[in-house]
Amino acid sequence: MSWQGKVLRVNLTAGTCTSEPLNMAWAEAYLGQRGLATKYLLEEIDPKVDPLSPDNKLIIATGPLTGTNASTGGRWSAVTKGPLTGAIACSNSGGQFGGELKMAGWDFIIFEGRSEKPVYLYLEDEHAELLDASHLWGGSVWQIEPQIKKAHEDPLIRVASIGPAGENMVRYACIVNDLHRAAGRSGVGAVMGSKHLKAIAVRGTTGVNVVDHKKFFAAVKATNTTLNDSEGRMGLTRYGTIPMMDITSSFGALPTRNNREVQFEGHEQINVTAMQEPNERGHTNFIANGACFGCTIGCGRICHIDPEHFSVKDRPQYQHASGGLEYETAYALGAAVGVNDIDAATFAGFMCNEYGMDPISLGGTIAAAMELYDIGVITQEHTGGLDLAFGNAEVLCQISEMAGKGEGFGVDIGLGSKLLCEKYGRPDLSMAVKGQEFAAYDGRGMQGMGLAYATSNRGACHLRANPYADDFGTTAPEGKPIMVKDSQDLIAAIDSSGLCVFTTHAGVEVTHYANQVDAACGGGWTPERFLETGERIWNLERQFNLAAGLTAADDTLPKRILEEPAPSGAAKGMVCQLPHMLPKYYELRGWTADGEIKSETLSRLGLG
Repeated sequence: MSWQGKVLRVNLTAGTCTSEPLNMAWAEAYLGQRGLATKYLLEEIDPKVDPLSPDNKLIIATGPLTGTNASTGGRWSAVTKGPLTGAIACSNSGGQFGGELKMAGWDFIIFEGRSEKPVYLYLEDEHAELLDASHLWGGSVWQIEPQIKKAHEDPLIRVASIGPAGENMVRYACIVNDLHRAAGRSGVGAVMGSKHLKAIAVRGTTGVNVVDHKKFFAAVKATNTTLNDSEGRMGLTRYGTIPMMDITSSFGALPTRNNREVQFEGHEQINVTAMQEPNERGHTNFIANGACFGCTIGCGRICHIDPEHFSVKDRPQYQHASGGLEYETAYALGAAVGVNDIDAATFAGFMCNEYGMDPISLGGTIAAAMELYDIGVITQEHTGGLDLAFGNAEVLCQISEMAGKGEGFGVDIGLGSKLLCEKYGRPDLSMAVKGQEFAAYDGRGMQGMGLAYATSNRGACHLRANPYADDFGTTAPEGKPIMVKDSQDLIAAIDSSGLCVFTTHAGVEVTHYANQVDAACGGGWTPERFLETGERIWNLERQFNLAAGLTAADDTLPKRILEEPAPSGAAKGMVCQLPHMLPKYYELRGWTADGEIKSETLSRLGLG
């Protein structure tokens, strides 16, 4: 079977690494990665725990298809209680790290307790040990990954680490692997930093087996045929996700200047054309596309900054290629803050890669600070002389670096928009759900996404539901609840399998996923079982949040989205119809009007 059947439990307080068998009964019910790790977390911690205390746990999890030759089979997740939201946090990443961990023979690593001094985990197949990281503490991701490889004299080691943002427990600090891929959202890097865990270095040579090789290869081939021939796949390969910039801006669903507006007049300076066409000095931002382990899509963008740009002109250490702008990064560090300078946005994105920060939350927090500055609540006395005006590209670059380093007003930016806006007396200006900042879609122009944000277990997220096609077809709220609910269930199962959710945008259907899991794991994984597993996972996450103290009152949106009509675009004059959609969503979920899970739903899903 493609589960390795092993968990590495690392007690950071005691300094021990212990192998134990994977709970296979749970694996059959929750599949792996997102679902199975949430089950472990709920069983092992009090959901009311302080996320940054030693009593919280951090689970690094793979899925049963991670490390196989299934297309996009390189995903891994960090699961914990999130410091940004106080809710369940599951942050998914690609790159090469997940496949390496699985090939080292492990399904999960569970970190518990807190080390007295900085350490990193070195894992080579069966061998696991905690090593001193005092000399690495304070270093950026870009600095320490090469150091670890050099120390072990192995360039093929895969590293997942935190930068200074995680050490300083920036609320949206992330875990970066392979220099520019990240478990990006909800502050999982802050939890890692709170445990004095600097990095995880893995080298694997064990490999991954499947139950039925012939059946598995046939299922993979059928999936790849669908995937490779799809227009969605070809678009992602050629252009990445950034073409969405033109679509949302023209439609009127591009959050601009902290969602004051829904269309950005500068979108053509930060879109796919701006990325791929030479500027006036002949410099091209885009270099090549990049792919994660086992991926046949290759949506990643490898980019570099114009050497003459103010952000890097006298800083040669940043005149190199790294992970470039995806749509979400371009939105958060572009439209959200009113900046139309693609090199400035790229530099701020590099700061996120180097210091270990979620660019969506960083941009959303800077946008909130800029609005507070615009209305006079924050002044240059607070910012240390920085002009936080919307559109100020130089300050965007400065404040991004300050947030990563924990310097000056960057400390306030590191709070996230919810705590920042509460600190300055305007909580209504945080464009977030459950404390997590919006992604690049306005819930007035995209009603289904508004419902998806409000009901997402980990806070506002664009990757927990798939209402895109319908949202761009109609702004009417009818039909959105069932679409959101069903796609949430499907994505929960995909996330737990070890595959990438982008395959849903490239023609891959539930039968493809189920067939691959069935051949790899055995045990009768039908499409119906696959979807029911996703529903079980979604409700398990809801159980965690309810136990943590969240209620139906947290399934909401900011006042701006519910009460201020969209100023332009297809939804001009409309607000998000969440009050109309939410009761139907609860009914479809089998929940009460108060958002509690009904006993019959718990019983049906085996959660009672």
